[in-house]
Order: sequence, then C-alpha cells, then structure tokens
Amino acid sequence: MSGKQSQYNIGLDKTPANFVALTPLSFLARTAAVYPDHIGAVYEGRVFTWAETYQRCRRFASYLAGRNIGNGDTVAAMLPNIPAMNELHFAVPMAGAVLNALNIRLDAASIAFQLDHGGAKIILVDPEFTGVISEALTLMKGPKPFVIDVDDAAFAGGKRIGEIEYEDALSQGDPGFAARLPQDEWDAIALSYTSGTTGNPKGVVTHHRGAYLNAVSNILAGNLGQHPVYLWTLPMFHCNGWCFPWTVAAAAGINVCLRKVEPSKIFALIKKHGVTHMAGAPIVYNTLINAPDAPKGKTARPVVGLIAGAAPPVAVLEGAESIGIKLTHVYGLTEVYGPASVCAEQPGWDDLPADQRAQLKRRQGVPYPLQEAVTVIDPETMQIVPRDGETVGEVMFRGNIVMKGYLKNEKATAEAFAGGWFHTGDLGVLDEQGYVIIKDRSKDIIISGGENISSIEVEDVLHKHPSVLFAAVVAKPDGKWGEVPCAFIELKDNASATEAEIIAFCRAQMPGFKTPKSVVFGPIPKTSTGKIQKFMLRDEVKSTKAISA
Repeated sequence: MSGKQSQYNIGLDKTPANFVALTPLSFLARTAAVYPDHIGAVYEGRVFTWAETYQRCRRFASYLAGRNIGNGDTVAAMLPNIPAMNELHFAVPMAGAVLNALNIRLDAASIAFQLDHGGAKIILVDPEFTGVISEALTLMKGPKPFVIDVDDAAFAGGKRIGEIEYEDALSQGDPGFAARLPQDEWDAIALSYTSGTTGNPKGVVTHHRGAYLNAVSNILAGNLGQHPVYLWTLPMFHCNGWCFPWTVAAAAGINVCLRKVEPSKIFALIKKHGVTHMAGAPIVYNTLINAPDAPKGKTARPVVGLIAGAAPPVAVLEGAESIGIKLTHVYGLTEVYGPASVCAEQPGWDDLPADQRAQLKRRQGVPYPLQEAVTVIDPETMQIVPRDGETVGEVMFRGNIVMKGYLKNEKATAEAFAGGWFHTGDLGVLDEQGYVIIKDRSKDIIISGGENISSIEVEDVLHKHPSVLFAAVVAKPDGKWGEVPCAFIELKDNASATEAEIIAFCRAQMPGFKTPKSVVFGPIPKTSTGKIQKFMLRDEVKSTKAISA
C-alpha cells in the first residue's frame, strides 16, 4: 500500500485516553473494585474476598519488587491448586515478571533443566515437593533461585527449605503497590514447558494479550456468565490452568481450590459450594463416573464441564451426563494457552439420542470466540483440505491466542510457524460443517499392511467395554504387516476381562485389520494432567513384545 494518509488517521492517534495494552491484570482490579466483598476463593475452611485477594496479590508483587524482581525476570512455582497459586498468576506479572508454573509430577532433573533454562530468580515451593526441589537445586548448573516456602495446613509432612514463608513475605509487602502494567501487550506473562517425551521440553512463552483474550474466550465458550463457581480439578500449572485464574477474575466468580483430585471430596465440594463449572482431561471425568459414591439422576447437581483431549470416548461423554455433568469439548495445546477451539453446540443437539449427541460433541470443533482460526491443512501445499471428513491433514491454528514462540529456540519457533500457521502435529479432517476432527498424533497413526489405523478409533471401541476403565493403543512391530495395534487396558475395580474377550469385542465392532492383535492388562502410565504416556507404552512394546495377560 502507498503512504497515502487517510482522513481517519490525521490527528487521530493512540493516546492514554483511547488505547491501553490488554492484560488480564485489569480483570482483578475491576472485580476487586466492583465486587470487593464477593468471595473470590475458598480452600479448606479459608475464605478470601476479591478485595482481600487483590490486596494479597499487590503485597506479594511489592515484595518481589523489593527483591529487584521486574521486567524479564522469571518466578517459578511448584504448587498444587491452592489460593497462593491462583494469586501468583496476578502478583508475578504485577511486578513485571514472568510466571513459570512447574509440573508437580516432574522429576528433579527435569525441574533443574527448566529452572536453568528459564533463569528462575525465585521459586515458591509447597511442603509436599521440597524433597524433589532440594534435589533439583543441587542439579542446577546456573545460579540457584531464592526459595520461598508456601505452608499448607492441609498437608501433613514435608519441611521448609526456603528463606522465608509466603505469608511472611506478604506481610512485608505494600497493599497499595501500583502494578507495573505492561506498556506492550506483547510482553511475556508466562513461561510453560511442553511435556516433551524425547529430549528436553520446549519453553512456551505467552503474552499478556493472548492471556487476556483467552480468558474472555473461556467465558464465552464455556458459558460461564457472571459469578460462576469454578472447581479446580485442572492443574493450575497446566497452561496456567487454561487461563482460568484470569477467567474467574474476569467473571467475578469463586475459585474452589482443591489440592488433589479425590472423587468423594469433589462431590462434597460441588454440593457445599454449588459448583457450576469445572474443567479437566477425560481421566478426571472417567474417575468421577466410576466412583462408587457418584450421585446419579436427580441427586446429581448440574455442572458444566469442559473436557479436553484428542477425542474423549463416547462412554465418557454419556457417563458424565448420568452424574449431572454436561460436557463441552475443547481442544488446544500449551502453545495456544490451553484450549483455543471448541465443539460449539448447535440447536437441536440436546434432542438427539445420547449416542448421536456424544458423537457430535467429541469433535475438536471450531475456533474459540477470540481465536482467529483453526483448521486442517495439507502441510506440503499449505492448502485447507476439503470438508469431506476423509482427507487427512495437519491441524493448525492462527490468531492472537498463539504463543510468542519457544524460549531460546529460534529454529523450533520458525518450524512451528512455517507458512503463517501454528503447526500442532495432530492429524485430522474437516467434516461438512467445517468442524475439525482429530484422527491422531502423527506419531500415533498405526500403518498396518499399508492401511492407516487411528489409535483413537480403536480406543473409543475399547472404552465401550463394561470392564474397561482406561485404554490406550499403540503400534506393535509385526513381521507380516509391519505393525499391528496393541491394546493396553486398565480395568475397573472388581472387573475382569480376558485378552480373547477384548479382541472379540473389538472384532464385532470394527474391521479385522483394526482389531488389537494383543492386549496388555495393568496400570497405564499417565501425565499429571491425565494424558496417557504413549511413548512409554511404545517402549514397552519394543522391549517386551507386549506379552499378553
């Protein structure tokens, strides 16, 4: 375009009066001002209003500033879903710093790598994790972070390893501290590490603008409205809790904090606090569905649940409805702030039979309200695939709810953004409505005798078996076919099944070449967010040839 001036530009510039950088910090300030006495968080008998939460965040931001923590500095946290973890999502960026929420299931070597790579200046530690953090600190190669303990009366055990306790640090801070708001909404707000299965994980850098937009998108996509009561079953360390610390603040809701996923406690909290919303992986809902004390029918309080994953089994979607949880499927990755697409419901779906409704609701769907695009593209031609439900391509995102890039890794960043789209590595198709349907991770497709087999499709059939709690399918080397499906099965309590029974069950519902050729029974390894660790199963198949039970 030429440099021609438009009449709509002359003398009409950005000023402090008409332009403010987007940041989710504004949500907390507004809610504390408008609803100061509304409850903002509850945990183990403790209650915090939004005014108190705002003051606590400002105090800790002030404390950080007093330790010369500011722009570009990293503050790490190894905490469960307790109020302090929620507060850090505001206090750390208020000081101008970047929050690195660590996965609480990581080993010491992985933590040491992340602390070194991110250059953490401070780390906050819960007593449950002081052992692994102590070991990680000894493994670090660079300067060690200043350690702050976060005591929790709900946890018995552990020891202090820090130089100050969180509440003591708060008491030293100024409740009137003026937040260091970003001058550029592109400034980093958080650092999250991918759950890399080979080599070191990549550090995903997200910005204030994306956090702001995805927080609002959660309200729209999840139908939160105003004053939701949100139960923290999803780890706050996972993609910053899908941005829900900022979402709940924007909606002036209540954070019902939960240290550990325990079905009995979850049902009790839902009843006690009138929980309206929750989020999690299929494993969380599957555990609730199969809990012996799960409320059924009219005894179940209605809850809206967001569920994420490649494609939740139909049995999970149907089972959740039986205990009062209406699920909405969302999809995303750490690189897009957690969920950035949603299986947007259409009028009439609620009138369909449960199995038909579940098939529609398990799709990955369409862009989040404030995400620009999600679609399926041929990675060779960078052309969008036809809406035929058959042509496979790579699922890609584009928009404001996409990371800045990978920390200190320009090559990986360039590869991820090749062609002007973020490449997810997931394979999928587009149906006639333009909804994305994931078929598999590229590395999880099983190629047997030249035929492509979706492990997700086989797993969905396995989850229909009445004895199956969890199922995972990986490729097993085969001399004749190259590779064949091998099923790993975790049975429900007091349930039984044989290999022959499982194989016969699958053969009755799918072509023979897709049917598992061997079955392994036992606990299935999962990440802390409930994702099945298929790389471990693939290793087991290679090392043991998957001896069947």
